[in-house]
Amino acid sequence: LPDAPSTLLAVPETSSSVNPADTQAAASDPQQATAHEDRQQKRIFGIIPNFKSVTAGTQLPPQTFKDKFVTASQDSFDYSSFTLAAAVSLESYATNATPEFHTGGAAFVRYFWHSYLDEVSENYLVEFIIPAATHEDTRYYSLGKGGFAKRATYSLSRAFITKTDSGKRTFNLSEIVGAGASAGISNYYYPRPERTLDNTISKWGVNVGIDVASFFFREFSPDIYHVVFHQKPTP
Repeated sequence: LPDAPSTLLAVPETSSSVNPADTQAAASDPQQATAHEDRQQKRIFGIIPNFKSVTAGTQLPPQTFKDKFVTASQDSFDYSSFTLAAAVSLESYATNATPEFHTGGAAFVRYFWHSYLDEVSENYLVEFIIPAATHEDTRYYSLGKGGFAKRATYSLSRAFITKTDSGKRTFNLSEIVGAGASAGISNYYYPRPERTLDNTISKWGVNVGIDVASFFFREFSPDIYHVVFHQKPTP
């Protein structure tokens, strides 16, 4: 896939450029590091949560046990989480994905709370429980430079590659194992006919796929903002 023109996908300067002196201070001063992390929009277009994205080139102190719990909770109980669960529920209801839920208002409520519980389970396993045990950093570190193909490949690869709390690259156990564990746990609250290996693997794939899509969007959201609004995104 050819690189897109740099004029289209260039990351705004305030989002991707970090003063070397500031970066050095960020590594030694957690409060300064937090200020750098805040250069990323906490809500993309003021709506979509973006709590875990880190500006390209920024160095941050390791995530604490509390940090991982907080980000998992933010992603689970933000109003957008209920919106996503509702959207998934509508699609499942329309396709009669779980016939045991039947039809009507009560059926939609069943679809909704199952979808929401799937979401919360996956969030806490991927962003808190597994990474706390494996000492993995759950934040998304933007690449922020290069052509479209390079940045797209980088963002998609984050499902399999992440950082440890010490800053080293490692296989993303949090994503792969956490998403799979969440799919397995769902067998405890879905109707018995739905507790099949095929359904479990399918849910595992959906969990990872949604996260991969979010990585891609986080990488390119500053560019989309710049193209749509013709201005640099504000922190």
